[in-house]
Amino acid sequence: MSATDTTPPSMYEWQEQHLLRYLRSGGAEGHFYDFGPINDEGYQPICLIKHVGRKTGRTLILPLIYGMVEGEIVIVASKGGAPAHPAWYLNIAAASEIEVQVATQAFRATWREPADAERQRVWEQMVAIYPPYAEYQQSTDRLIPLVMMKPVSAIAVFKETELDR
Repeated sequence: MSATDTTPPSMYEWQEQHLLRYLRSGGAEGHFYDFGPINDEGYQPICLIKHVGRKTGRTLILPLIYGMVEGEIVIVASKGGAPAHPAWYLNIAAASEIEVQVATQAFRATWREPADAERQRVWEQMVAIYPPYAEYQQSTDRLIPLVMMKPVSAIAVFKETELDR
């Protein structure tokens, strides 16, 4: 990474470009992302999550595939099936609330992880949205967490200036 490159090391260039398009348009662009060129999965719904780094204290905004289940926004902490949880999941695990943006609407939200039969039902719905999740689960020994977010109050859409770079 060059001295002028501000892309976080864990974010691919296409993710950074997508995030900036989402932020700069106020969510009018970027709500759907075409994964066709990456893995042939076509267009997927994308939300943004804003969280604080548990080690750095930095404000982070990340685009993630999401689903809607009974009024809750669901994201999957897959990390492509890696053996460790993604940093964003560990960051929100240390917080009681999270901020999420879906298209042009942003919310402060509480979050939870479903268990048992509910978890299985939600997992199946998320695999239906993005089939690679099933392969990711098969490639790791960890149970991939599901995060279900319930909007509590509306907030302003996220801005590029909120990123701690």
